[in-house]
Amino acid sequence: MKNNNTSGRVWELDFLRGIALILMVLFHLLYDLNEFYGYPVHYNTGVYFYIGKTAGILFIMISAISSAFSRNNFKRAVMFLGVGMLITLITHLYNPAYGIKYGILHLLGTSVLIYPLFKNLDKYILAVVGTVIIALGIYFDSTAVGNNYLFLFNLTDSQWVSADYYPMFPWLGVFFYGVCVQKLIYPDAGKSAAGVRISCVRPTLLSAMQARLDFIAFLGRHTLSVYLAHQPLLILLIGIWLKAAALV
Repeated sequence: MKNNNTSGRVWELDFLRGIALILMVLFHLLYDLNEFYGYPVHYNTGVYFYIGKTAGILFIMISAISSAFSRNNFKRAVMFLGVGMLITLITHLYNPAYGIKYGILHLLGTSVLIYPLFKNLDKYILAVVGTVIIALGIYFDSTAVGNNYLFLFNLTDSQWVSADYYPMFPWLGVFFYGVCVQKLIYPDAGKSAAGVRISCVRPTLLSAMQARLDFIAFLGRHTLSVYLAHQPLLILLIGIWLKAAALV
């Protein structure tokens, strides 16, 4: 596998982001089948649940790592928050029951915005603080309060609904872990950590393998565009497929 570090990008981060995107699309396909079309897909349990959470964890950690590579984290934060607020508006107009109040884009925007406050902390301190945030978030998740004023920290009442919900507690802790990983693997921010090429595979097989890997990395370079387009497209395609199946 070659390292295509063009235009200052890190190939392996784009690749992992592409993997996260594929997992997210798969999870949302299952979600849409259940929520919009009534198929009994239990997306909140078992392997389906972990597909969704793996995608979220990858996105958050890669965003944290990428913060060390970025030339303008304020611009990234504003972009995440702006698109997140647009999704909040659209989902509430479509159906308040599915409205996204604080999803993963809101979390990424907030985390990147405050990144300068902790980017210089020692990696061990980051790991400890991240663990504390995750532990508190897990505790808050089972704690109901009388209002939703502290929804950013996973403190809500029993009626709280958000179709996509990534509160800062525990998910900011995962972002802290990502910054810790960056300090361990990318201490010299801006340089790829994967510069190997597979040489023990037949050339034709290597070419096909590389094409697939590069396609996944290509998706990872266009994550936000795919993120915005995939849900309406999924709902449309499922609807067309069901109508076509009914005619057969």
